[in-house]
Amino acid sequence: MSEPVERDGADAGRRGVLGAAAGGGAVGGAPAAAPPQGARGVAAPPGRTLGRTGALVEAVSLGGEGILRTTGRPREAVPVILEALRLGVRYCDTAPAYQQSQDYYGEAFRAAGPKAREQVFLASKTHARDRDGALRLLDDSLRRLGTDHLDLWQLHDLRERDELDAVFGKGGAIEAVEQARADGRVRHVGITGHHDPEILVEAMRRYPVDTVLCAINPADPARLPFLTTVVQEARQRGVGVIGMKIMAAGRLLQDRAATPAELIRYAASHADTVIIGCSSIAEVRENLGARSLPFPMPPAERAALEARVAPRAGRYDSFKA
Repeated sequence: MSEPVERDGADAGRRGVLGAAAGGGAVGGAPAAAPPQGARGVAAPPGRTLGRTGALVEAVSLGGEGILRTTGRPREAVPVILEALRLGVRYCDTAPAYQQSQDYYGEAFRAAGPKAREQVFLASKTHARDRDGALRLLDDSLRRLGTDHLDLWQLHDLRERDELDAVFGKGGAIEAVEQARADGRVRHVGITGHHDPEILVEAMRRYPVDTVLCAINPADPARLPFLTTVVQEARQRGVGVIGMKIMAAGRLLQDRAATPAELIRYAASHADTVIIGCSSIAEVRENLGARSLPFPMPPAERAALEARVAPRAGRYDSFKA
């Protein structure tokens, strides 16, 4: 199968969260706090548990896109990862489909020292639906990342039932998952998707995955909702929830339909963590600084935000089927 296509591209609206708020002052009614420090001084905020993995994560994590989803730009990309590591990021996202994202992570781990890799919960993916293709991608991922295992290996961008049949059938990628877990190359398995929630629900029914990465933003209830299907199913099964598309490719910000802080608080009130791509060191500091925002967002506030964006919801869920 060809690599999954992120139809809305690298999401510029996901970046510069605190800096994008009005005047860099109050964010969603809360003062913009200085970013937490990890390797130098003050410990990062208390963690949340990522479902049955037992891993501690935070409300905001480092996505594998932004400047990381590029080719030939290590001088810009690697410092972004290094700053996230310095600030104590706990969950890092990447994928073979994200151009040289995995290479940048590998270089950053080498530069940060031998303990850097083990301080994060490292997640990558496979877009191959067959056993052999998935194992080839896994070995290439491990080589590029400079590690002997992934904390989380995800079946990437599931969209159609025939993909599920291929993955879970004879010779499918699930056989690669089983083999890789048995030999220690993979510790946990997840699924990802933003196209059709029913596909992710069905995948959870077919196999006891540990996590699900899905789209979460306040336009979600209007059509093909993930919150009342995928997230609800995941919670019932003890599956960890990771949020993406939280700013709808930046359109919610472009239209001034919501502030970055509102969107992060909304998504992180439903998910264990949300992944946000970054394009610079400054954006890493701003985005990880959002870990100090007040969570969860009260139900009445979430409902008001959903009602506010509902009239243009179709503009904010273009990645859905």
